[in-house]
Amino acid sequence: MTTTQARQDTLGEATLGELAEGLRGELVRPTDPTYDEARSIWNAAHDKRPALIVRCRGVADVIRAVEFARSEGLTLAVRGGGHSIPGFSTTDGGLVIDLSPMNAVRIDPDRRRIVAQGGCTWGDVDAEAQAFGLAVTGGLVSTTGVAGFTLGGGIGWLVRRAGLACDNLVGADIVTADGRYLHTSEDENPELLWALRGGGGNFGVVTSFEFKAYEVGPTVFAGLVFYPGDKAADVLRGFGAAAASAPDELSLAINLTTAPPLPFLPEEVHGKPIVAVLGMWSGQAEDGDAATRPFRELAPVVADLFGPMPYNAMQTLLDPLFPRGMRNYFRSAFFHDLGPATVDALVSSHSQVPNGVSELHVHHLGGAMGRVPADATAFGTRDHEYILNVVARTPDADGFDTAVQWARAAGAALGPDAASYVNFTGETNADIVRASYPPATYERLVAVKDAYDPTNLFRLNQNIPPSAGSDRR
Repeated sequence: MTTTQARQDTLGEATLGELAEGLRGELVRPTDPTYDEARSIWNAAHDKRPALIVRCRGVADVIRAVEFARSEGLTLAVRGGGHSIPGFSTTDGGLVIDLSPMNAVRIDPDRRRIVAQGGCTWGDVDAEAQAFGLAVTGGLVSTTGVAGFTLGGGIGWLVRRAGLACDNLVGADIVTADGRYLHTSEDENPELLWALRGGGGNFGVVTSFEFKAYEVGPTVFAGLVFYPGDKAADVLRGFGAAAASAPDELSLAINLTTAPPLPFLPEEVHGKPIVAVLGMWSGQAEDGDAATRPFRELAPVVADLFGPMPYNAMQTLLDPLFPRGMRNYFRSAFFHDLGPATVDALVSSHSQVPNGVSELHVHHLGGAMGRVPADATAFGTRDHEYILNVVARTPDADGFDTAVQWARAAGAALGPDAASYVNFTGETNADIVRASYPPATYERLVAVKDAYDPTNLFRLNQNIPPSAGSDRR
């Protein structure tokens, strides 16, 4: 008997009927024809079978689902965009709160505010906000959920100009473990807002996010430039030198990858190692060519695709490379500079890439993100200029374990003590979570967890256990 079947047997039909009748949304069970579609998530590495899926249409549905999971002792998973790399947005035999029907966005152009429901993706937000020439730091792939991205930090193409997504979170509505519906802001439950700015999904179901927005677009100067793979060390060293004087309006990343068979790349490089520098200048578009040029002359150029483009075009540029249904595993490590040892480690990891869809992303940080005091939010790693995101992927199960081992080794190559980014950590591990936060920040997060989720109902996340259930050392 499966875990899902066992939980179905213990949940009486009358109990489930009462739950369903109290919802505006939909209760999906394993016997329903929509079950397989409803249970699937973006990352195919996780194929789980929840006992129940509640597709919420509003806050009342969320409250009811939380109360039901608590009263019935069900493991609770919360799904916003469903991109969770470790698979936290699903569970075997438990209850999934699916927020995807709650995807409304409201823009206040006068106050420069964006209010997005918990099921929104960044594509939803950008489509509305750009109608008013506004944006906030969003995901590098438009199908990324606003909720998980923001709660874990949020690194995107506006990170140097505007800071992290969580830095711009000025208010939120949340359903806590005891079914309370709370608003949090600098004036109301401020300690909870502090924890939501980087502390992950540990404290409840966030049903609405309010962001400070910035005037961006509609045209930005953005794109990517490709260099030969054997010039990776030169590109990395040159990038580090140029980045030292980069203005805040310029956010860039290096992608150590394999050349895809696309028409804008010469056939002779298809399937071979290649280096791409990609990013966005969000200042005056006419200044973009000069601002990005130092990064477009780092080595002999294979193809230069930088130019003026709509902001939303840049926000969706990578979407075709990250489709739903592949197996994904990510690792991350913050580091200070592109010195010789780091460059050697990155080049070595690139030479060992296990397949054509796995790659290394080196994202330049600093700017506005680096000027936020370390204790102002739960996201405490502010003093590192770079982050490495290791992206291990396979189309199916074949070769996935090998790709995972490569990703772990590539992350470890930057040093055993490197802090991780919780949004780019492919598994949950108490030591990894602790290392992702400064000690004082971690202790403060435990105190917030004690106040709002003392029984750890919300534990499918990069978990901060409450003090009663922790092995605190």
